[in-house]
Amino acid sequence: MSWEITFFTTSILLGVGLAMDAFSVSLANGLNEPKMRTNRILTIAGMFAFFQALMPLIGWFCVHNLAKAFTVFQGMIPWIALALLSVIGGKMLYEGLHPEEEQVEEQHTLTFKMLVLQGIATSIDALSVGFTISEYDWLHATVCALLIAAVTFVICIAGVIIGKKFGTKLANKASILGGVILIAIGIEIFVTGVF
Repeated sequence: MSWEITFFTTSILLGVGLAMDAFSVSLANGLNEPKMRTNRILTIAGMFAFFQALMPLIGWFCVHNLAKAFTVFQGMIPWIALALLSVIGGKMLYEGLHPEEEQVEEQHTLTFKMLVLQGIATSIDALSVGFTISEYDWLHATVCALLIAAVTFVICIAGVIIGKKFGTKLANKASILGGVILIAIGIEIFVTGVF
């Protein structure tokens, strides 16, 4: 494999395609927390970028070392993404519909654990990219994953900023909208992965 322009173009386009779910969740996070600070925006984008880079590398490793086990696991990917995003989205939806049960205003704040779950849920389908890049050697696979991460990082920053802008206008309904978006993304990953 050589370092041609098509390699970089393909990697960037893979990044754009894979980042769409993470973009939508970033949008929901921005809607949910309209006063989010820059370091949190970077943390969210960084978490999504990390998992979007990690999953194709795990997929590549599995293709080269554990192909049989990976093909069995691949059928479960849409189910796992649906479950994780439904739980997170359902929690946001519940909190948005029952604001009187909130004890502190920061209850809607995205926790690190929730962010990790979002990162896994939105990137788990990227495991199959390991098949797409299976002809790459480890260096090309790593560079491809880093390009995917860079694209995801930029796209997710944009998602959070757009969400923040609209979140201030939607105020109390942001949590409901964010929860609905997360559940819809889970359903979309499930439907496209199963059917």
